[in-house]
Amino acid sequence: MNNLNRRQVLKAIGLATGAAVLGEAEAVAAPIAPKAGSGFVYSLNMSTIRGHNLGFVKELEVAAKAGFTSVEIWIDTLQTYLQGGGSLSEAKKIIDGLGLKIEDAIGFAQWLADDEAIRKKALVQLQQEMEMLAQIGCHRIAAPPAGMTKGPVLDLDVITERYLTILKMGEQAGVMPQLEMWGGSQNLKHISQVLYVATQCSNPNARMLLDVFHVFKGQSTVESLNYVGHHALDIFHVNDYPAGISPEQISEPDRIYCGDGIAPLKQILQIVKNPERPLVISFEVFNKSYYAQDALTVAKTALAKMKAVAP
Repeated sequence: MNNLNRRQVLKAIGLATGAAVLGEAEAVAAPIAPKAGSGFVYSLNMSTIRGHNLGFVKELEVAAKAGFTSVEIWIDTLQTYLQGGGSLSEAKKIIDGLGLKIEDAIGFAQWLADDEAIRKKALVQLQQEMEMLAQIGCHRIAAPPAGMTKGPVLDLDVITERYLTILKMGEQAGVMPQLEMWGGSQNLKHISQVLYVATQCSNPNARMLLDVFHVFKGQSTVESLNYVGHHALDIFHVNDYPAGISPEQISEPDRIYCGDGIAPLKQILQIVKNPERPLVISFEVFNKSYYAQDALTVAKTALAKMKAVAP
């Protein structure tokens, strides 16, 4: 990477080794209790049925009816529900009543912005979102490079400092930011870059949020996942992509069901599978053809195909 100099490479190699052996007891969130014979927790990212415009409650109901017990919600959908007269206490009752766990929330606060005014505003936004999520039992929030996808390319030590800031916020709120890689971004587009930041901040609560699509889009190698370490992953986004589209040309709507494309899913899942505790794998697509189908059918299909490719 053009912004990863020799000194940073050497530091990342050493730090990655150390991060892989960090004790789970150091993390704020309690470890997931292992389940015999299960290496994964299956989750539905609401992006998958977002185009159906069902609303917050109906999305949860569809996921539960399809057989999911874990989901990732979108913050704007929750906020729309609240603006329509719903409450966080009511939302928590609905979530619990459906037997669901909110594993993560998808938001786009520009915590990485190079403009100080924008970044300060984003930190206020992120704080408010964290406090809101804590009240419904969601203890993770995605932290992608929103607002910095088109440059400038930041020094990785600068990104590390800014991520550490929101990590400390998360420790206080009880909602931990997951450093998300976006393959189409100018910043945090490669596994090596996200790994450097997560390890360099020297905080045991640092986590990476990776995605099958973004590994391909950003042209990281699947083999580089071997260096991530199980400690760094709580959630991994899964999907597939068709043949005949280059990383440069592929876009979000091209994501498809697991097993329907050419992604080396079994290899990827075998690498990231954690022998100590189940890894949350969350199905995330933005497929317009799926949005035209029955939402429950889409959710059921997603779950079945995830299970079919799991090693």
